[in-house]
Amino acid sequence: MNDVVTGLNRPAGFRSVVWGALVVLLFGAVGLAVRYAPPLHPEPAVAVAVADCDLAVKACRSTLPGGGTVGLAITPLPIPVMERLALEVDVQGLEATRVEVDFAGIDMNMGFNRFVLKHRGEGRFSGPGVLPVCTRDRMSWQATVYATTERGMVAVPFRFETVRP
Repeated sequence: MNDVVTGLNRPAGFRSVVWGALVVLLFGAVGLAVRYAPPLHPEPAVAVAVADCDLAVKACRSTLPGGGTVGLAITPLPIPVMERLALEVDVQGLEATRVEVDFAGIDMNMGFNRFVLKHRGEGRFSGPGVLPVCTRDRMSWQATVYATTERGMVAVPFRFETVRP
């Protein structure tokens, strides 16, 4: 087969143009993804201090400035790692359209562990989640409830510890 038909005889400048176009397209795609992707840690319009409650013992509730409450329950208790968890959030006193629960290690970066919950009506949201395994026998966690509301993003943190048997 001759080189003209197979395209093997193209000039070197053609390859440079193709690679340049691919690089431009790649940077453009990355730029669009960064611009329009939801932030990993959104800036809340309403943020509260960590609730004085231990999620590993019981469901917890936090009062928001300006009114309203956000509660979080995780089962089973004590909270295990690498097992399916049932997450339940109850938002009262404001209208939430979307709720997510984000798990973060207090003393160790455990990667991105965020779960979107389904709206069940009357301010209730629920869904499954899981904590990643940790090399430590005892691990401190923060579960942050992110609720999208008419007041903007509400961020409510709760703390707990897991203990491996």
